[in-house]
Amino acid sequence: MNRAKLIETIRRKKSFLCIGLDADINKIPKHLHSKGDPVFEFNKGIIDATRDLAIAYKPNLAFYESRGPEGWISLRKTIEYLKQWNNEILTIADAKRGDIGNTSKHYAKTFLEYLNFDAITVAPYMGEDSVSPFLEYDEKWVILLALTSNKGALDFQMIRSAENDKTLFENVLTISQKWGNEENMMYVVGATQAEMLQQVRKIIPDHFLLVPGIGAQGGSLEEVAKNGINNDCGLIVNSSRGIIFADETESYAEVAREKALVVQGEMRSILTEHGIV
Repeated sequence: MNRAKLIETIRRKKSFLCIGLDADINKIPKHLHSKGDPVFEFNKGIIDATRDLAIAYKPNLAFYESRGPEGWISLRKTIEYLKQWNNEILTIADAKRGDIGNTSKHYAKTFLEYLNFDAITVAPYMGEDSVSPFLEYDEKWVILLALTSNKGALDFQMIRSAENDKTLFENVLTISQKWGNEENMMYVVGATQAEMLQQVRKIIPDHFLLVPGIGAQGGSLEEVAKNGINNDCGLIVNSSRGIIFADETESYAEVAREKALVVQGEMRSILTEHGIV
């Protein structure tokens, strides 16, 4: 999905909601465990109930890779199922890859070619040659980790360089703009860092931001929008546990829809307020 299509989808659905398919097999409803592929059945139920409300889905690879070959089968079936709505749903591999160039080339092939995700999260710590292989694919997105919500973010991301007095995350935002552009590169900025979004927007006013952390992690959608929205919306806000694990019964998909509908309603109001829809 290219940028123009992404913006059109946001306006048509009146939403910038991404649902994280963090399908922990230990948390999915018990009645699904009798199915041949309980994780895929769980994901399918969530997707069917929410696909008119969400513009993106983001499987976190840890919950699939930890299950070995079975997990990879579940992941591939999930992505193939989502590709039925290729023109209205962005698929994001939350893989956080990034290694020396040749290794990154194979990671890129795995997720952007073999599994055919639209986007992948990438760690920029090893620099340009670790990121550039992911940027070689047309109409695919690299989503660089910039400013995350976890406690350990303070260990490195806020350290200032003696050379230019910029924090590490500011240097990531500044330098990486030489590698890609707003047509093929996004950035991860955690929702609990909403007060920093104004500083982020000073450096990258036009790029899309993937913002995890609303809902169960405590981030405020209102604060994220106030500080981070731009003329094209420029935000993809993710919610995982607060939607997908809101219910443990056979009604889990219906409850997930109810939760997603609340978030989408708030997003619709935000988009209307800013004249985007």
